[in-house]
Amino acid sequence: MANPTELFGENVFSMRVMREHLSEKTVKSLEATIKTGKSLDAGIADEVAEAMKEWAVAKGATHFTHWFQPLTGSTAEKHDSFIVPDGQGSVVCKFSGAELIQGEPDASSFPSGGLRATFEARGYTGWDPSSPAFIKDNTLCIPTVFCGYHGEALDKKTPLLRSGKALGVQAERLAKLFKVPCKQQTYSTLGAEQEYFLIDEEIYNARLDLQQTGRTLFGSKPAKHQQMEDHYFGAIKTRVMAFMEDLDSELWRLGVPSKTRHNEVAPGQFEMAPIFESLNLAVDHNMITMEVIRKTAEQHGFVCLLHEKPYAGVNGSGKHNNWALSGPDGKNWLSPGDNPHENAKFMTMICALMKAVDTHADILRATVATAGNDHRLGANEAPPAIISIFLGDQLTDIIEQIEKGGAKSSKSGGQINLGVDTLPALPRGNTDRNRTSPFAFTGNKFEFRAVGSNQSCAGSNVAINTIVAEALDEICTKLEADVKAGKKFNEALQTLLAGLIKKHKKILFNGDNYTEAWAKEAARRGLPNVKKTPDALKAFNTPKAKKLFEKYGVLSEKELHSRFEIYNETYEKIIEIEAGVTLNMAKTMILPAAMTAQAELAASIKAIGTGGVVTGAKAQLKAMCTETEKLYKAVAALEKAHGAEKLIAAMGKVRASADALETMVPDDIWPLPTYAEMLFMM
Repeated sequence: MANPTELFGENVFSMRVMREHLSEKTVKSLEATIKTGKSLDAGIADEVAEAMKEWAVAKGATHFTHWFQPLTGSTAEKHDSFIVPDGQGSVVCKFSGAELIQGEPDASSFPSGGLRATFEARGYTGWDPSSPAFIKDNTLCIPTVFCGYHGEALDKKTPLLRSGKALGVQAERLAKLFKVPCKQQTYSTLGAEQEYFLIDEEIYNARLDLQQTGRTLFGSKPAKHQQMEDHYFGAIKTRVMAFMEDLDSELWRLGVPSKTRHNEVAPGQFEMAPIFESLNLAVDHNMITMEVIRKTAEQHGFVCLLHEKPYAGVNGSGKHNNWALSGPDGKNWLSPGDNPHENAKFMTMICALMKAVDTHADILRATVATAGNDHRLGANEAPPAIISIFLGDQLTDIIEQIEKGGAKSSKSGGQINLGVDTLPALPRGNTDRNRTSPFAFTGNKFEFRAVGSNQSCAGSNVAINTIVAEALDEICTKLEADVKAGKKFNEALQTLLAGLIKKHKKILFNGDNYTEAWAKEAARRGLPNVKKTPDALKAFNTPKAKKLFEKYGVLSEKELHSRFEIYNETYEKIIEIEAGVTLNMAKTMILPAAMTAQAELAASIKAIGTGGVVTGAKAQLKAMCTETEKLYKAVAALEKAHGAEKLIAAMGKVRASADALETMVPDDIWPLPTYAEMLFMM
């Protein structure tokens, strides 16, 4: 493998590359747009476009595309070549500023959730200069937003950028109250850990369910799977290591700061984790990562499974969403400070998160509601559908002290120095990690562990940004009023924090989120426990959600409702597809195999005759016949079922009988690769 420092960003039109190809004036203008949010100067577009084209063509690119993220959950691109006829029977390569800034893909076939009529085809893509262009498959990819003819957001990037702006406004208000210097634009940061499975391509091609749904609709649990806990962090197999090395190389070329790789808990499951970046760029990079994992896997004879639960009975895959806030002073506002004043700001952020998550737990839950994630959440491998916050013993102790009138000691030991805010020094990293918590403080960030492996991180972070913006807005409004009324800031802050803690402390839980005792306690506290996607998505259609997103300019009522419609429709389509594949496989593969096995066993019993010892064989034949009859009835019931809930229940009965038959039918007759083959043969 080549030196990472030489590879990194090789295929990215980064600021370093811009400085080599653009005038100093243009570079400064772009830097101002990227770093401070200043409006883009359209006058520099032609120069940037020409430089991009020259750089890309020199690296072998023949086409360009506006790379965007529609509401399908994946990315989209329409390629146009650089070539333009020169009038002499040949061509030249051209790329204009107008083509860079705006594109016009056909929007009619993308989901809009009622934002536009089917016949309204016009849609626009607009250059996002805060995320650098890159070369993929000999194509210059330009990250863009995607909107309709009337400006309605048809993508995931637009509301993400809006939510970041809303949060920045409120963070700067808090900074002024704390007399913190504003040196930079406030922005959220993200580190998105990506879990995935690999399966041998030949085995994958023998499973119609994996090909069409991303998960196994049939499969009996093998005797050995993950119970020995010997795969997690184990030595990486040679073939997988070769894949991982190529994966890192390609990600580095695309500017993705891939940092960590390791075996995950389940056999055949792995994880990569990047270094933290600004939120918008990190989301783009995660979308790139998912695509590159799939492509690299194919080059090594694997198929990458990003479904949240490709195998029943073993751990599924998530995407740990590590969120933090870089304030206008350039510091991480979720890192404890070195003095009481810094810690007051830190504790204000902690209380803001408590308020935000407690007030809008239903919205956070809705952002991770998908058909795939329903199989994973709460399955003793991922956080439950109950949203709660883990702070650790030390922070919880300080929270309790503040509620009672002011923190005067810390569980880390020692006496505190009374300062402007009566808060103790808070050593970093003085907390254990709680892997069962859906929203856990891990020293300098909050880890939202409920995001599904196949999801874009955008939706959850739009919600986090917006609910924190609202919490900070209300905190600042109260503090500003108190200070204006002549109240001392530190006293006003102490009173405010104590009130917030008293009202929202029910969201805190440091114990085992998997236990039935916690489910009962959460119900007593009034915390929602929404287990199914259709119920969870209702949170997007409430007056509270509409008011929240519209107030901060993140999503209009129509835009929010469109998401509600699209995600519900997507859920229903997925269930219908799974039901169709279940019927197909049961009728054309599993039932014929079961009948063949019965016929062969019956013939063997007959050949042995009455004088042979066939009692056990007859019992096996009877059991097989009984289960096959159950399967026929279950298939008939599934054919008649309508609606997602009834389809899911009917599919479960078909699978139960099919999986039972798998344990009876001889291996050479069973038509599907088994779990043992899929999980361990690579």
